Amino acid sequence: MRTVLLVEGANDEHVLKHICGNRQLPNLDEVRPHGNAERLLDAIPVEIKAANEEGDAVGVVVDADADLHSRWRSIRTRFQDAGFDDVPETPAPDGTILDPPDGTLLPRAGVWIMPNNRIPGILEDFLTFLIPQPNALFDHVETSVDAIPPAHRRFRSVAKPKAIIYTWLAWQKEPGMPPGRAITAGSFDVTVAEVDRLVGWLERLFFRGRPPSATVAA
Repeated sequence: MRTVLLVEGANDEHVLKHICGNRQLPNLDEVRPHGNAERLLDAIPVEIKAANEEGDAVGVVVDADADLHSRWRSIRTRFQDAGFDDVPETPAPDGTILDPPDGTLLPRAGVWIMPNNRIPGILEDFLTFLIPQPNALFDHVETSVDAIPPAHRRFRSVAKPKAIIYTWLAWQKEPGMPPGRAITAGSFDVTVAEVDRLVGWLERLFFRGRPPSATVAA
């Protein structure tokens, strides 16, 4: 039995590993970054075919970006092409789980669309849910980013969540700590409901009926 989680990039990998470690989830065999969303989506059929033993499970964590429904259509098509014949038309709010069709060697599969399967956004939008509240410093971060004059704003509007999160991290006791390490250091609150939903999806996908083991290394 193999458990493989496919993600976009190194930040996604480290954030998920630190959340798993903090919440004491069992080991995954592999968390595999692909560089960007398109490479990740194109890898889905390949990874599905490679998982051919009973009990295998493959998960996908990908950003919704600006259009959640467009992203889901792309994912749905790839899973259908890989042989899943009962893919829902919309993502499940608490993370999608796809059981293998009867008579196939397809793995159990799952999809989590950042930030929460419900709205457009990216990993950094998910991290915003984890900011301890109330938080005057984070309020100041958001105000400061919003106050940048348009003529001096170097980032695109879609990257605003990144600007906010990395400004927040730059203003911590150890400035510039990567998001994964910042989770373990306590800059983010991993007890919030949004993390509960993500952890619940991981448990249902990978660990249902499995014996406990060591936690994922951060």
